[in-house]
Amino acid sequence: MRILDRYVTREFLRLFLLFALASPLMFVIFDITDNLDRHLARGIPPARVALSYVYQLPLFILYAFPVAALIATIFTINNMARYSELTAAKAGGISFYRLIAPLPLLGVLLAGGALALSEVVPVANRLRAEILGQRGRARTARTDFVYRTTDGLVFSIRRLDVESGQILDISMEREGDESRVPTVHAMAETADYEPGRGWVLHDGYVRWFLGPDVERTFKFRNMRPRGFQETPEQLLAQPKDPEEMRYRELAHFIDIIERSGGRPLELRVELAQKIAVPMATLIIVLFAAPLAMSSQRGGPAYGIGIALGVTLVYLMLFRIAGAAGATGNLPPVVAAWLPNLVFAVGAVVLLVKART
Repeated sequence: MRILDRYVTREFLRLFLLFALASPLMFVIFDITDNLDRHLARGIPPARVALSYVYQLPLFILYAFPVAALIATIFTINNMARYSELTAAKAGGISFYRLIAPLPLLGVLLAGGALALSEVVPVANRLRAEILGQRGRARTARTDFVYRTTDGLVFSIRRLDVESGQILDISMEREGDESRVPTVHAMAETADYEPGRGWVLHDGYVRWFLGPDVERTFKFRNMRPRGFQETPEQLLAQPKDPEEMRYRELAHFIDIIERSGGRPLELRVELAQKIAVPMATLIIVLFAAPLAMSSQRGGPAYGIGIALGVTLVYLMLFRIAGAAGATGNLPPVVAAWLPNLVFAVGAVVLLVKART
């Protein structure tokens, strides 16, 4: 790595770490100001309140990543312009693109770190909710719903009891091509869940439709449908806070809701945002570098103004696109990635127009 690369990297990381660590502390102070009296009024000991903020730090740090990258990029480039370091580099035959080459690489590394941190945040949020007693009483039963397995079996369930792991009055259907695969219909009085093995239907009958005029009916005492492995808690499909679920947990939860007949558009948006938000760190770096070049004489106030303006625009797009995706006006993936796409297009335009 050349001396200039090391210099740009050092200046960027110094500013990034400063803001990435300072911003969460500011978030904690603001939250304490708003909520400390409420926590203490509920009888929560101060030590538990303090521990809850420790668990909340990963979320605040994740939120600070794009803003810290934005500020670090703007101030790094802006300071080099103010002190004529950009002019000296160009006089030495080094283009602006070569000068900022370390920044996209740092953006990739930071985006990867943000993705890893996003898997830690749900665990920390879950622990914080338990410490503060923010979990409501969970439902223990669900009645009159339909569930579809990944194998194409459709179950109609009258009542599910989670505590006993039992279903009352269950019917199963599998649509087939009667010339090759028979259509199957089954009914049972009860079904019990066996951990690790799935559900077992008791005391029922199964009908096989082998053709227009060919039908076979059998009674059974016990039957284990293939592919019906979901736990009673998963079949309950109780709404949860997406911030308390990791990416795979949320994806599986969404799949269960959809197979139960639901349409979780908002959760689909949240799922896509779990990747889009960390990747915003890289997009912001690419956007901010040429933007900081637009004023060679701007001071700290100019850099802060740019950072605040870009942050407000990004948050506005984030909220509007997220709401559009949750209501079905935009596909969930498009809604989650729209702010990044807008800023990525802006970054390309600015990089093309940058004076090299």
